[in-house]
Amino acid sequence: MAGSSVLLAFSPPLPSSPSSSLRSHHSHSFFASPLHSLPPISQNPSSKYHLSFLSKPSLSLSPSPPSFFSFFLRSATSEYVFPDPIPEFAEAETEKFRSHLLQKLSKKDIFGTSVEEVVGVCTEILSNFLHTEYGGPGTLLVIPFIDMADTLNERGLPGGPQAARAAVVWAQKHIDEDWKEWTGDSD
Repeated sequence: MAGSSVLLAFSPPLPSSPSSSLRSHHSHSFFASPLHSLPPISQNPSSKYHLSFLSKPSLSLSPSPPSFFSFFLRSATSEYVFPDPIPEFAEAETEKFRSHLLQKLSKKDIFGTSVEEVVGVCTEILSNFLHTEYGGPGTLLVIPFIDMADTLNERGLPGGPQAARAAVVWAQKHIDEDWKEWTGDSD
C-alpha cells in the first residue's frame, strides 16, 4: 500500500451495514506498516461528522457541511476599496499641519533659524502623501514620517527625529478625524 494515495473524506456516520464496517476498518489505519499507523479515530455515532481515511486518489467532502471554505472564497473576492484622495481635503489638512508644526517647532531651540525650512520639508512630504495616497481612516501610513526624518537628516537640517515625531503625533490625532468630518462619515 506504500506509495498509494489516500482519500480524506468527511461524512455523516453511516448506519450499520456491511459497507459501513468496511469503511470503519479503513478509518483505523493509514498504512499497513506500524511506523505509519495513526491512532484509532472515534466512531461516535452521535457525532455529526467523522473522519475517514480511504485508499482512493482524491479528496472528497461528502455531504458538504455548511461551506466552511466558501467564507474564505467570498472574503478574498470582496475586499474593501478605500476612497481616492480628495485634493481639497489634502490642501486644507496640509495648511492645518503647517500652521501647527511651525508653532510647535518654533518653541524648540534645536531648530534655530532653520525652523521654516524644516517645516517646509515636512509639509511638502505630508502634502504629497495626502494628495496621492491618503484615502481615509485605515490609510494613514508611517512612511511619510520616516521620509521626513530621513530627508531632514540628508539635507543636514537639525532635529529630523523631533520634527518627524511632532508630525506623526499631530497626524494621529487629527487626520482621520478631520477626514470623517470632511466626508460626513460618523464612524
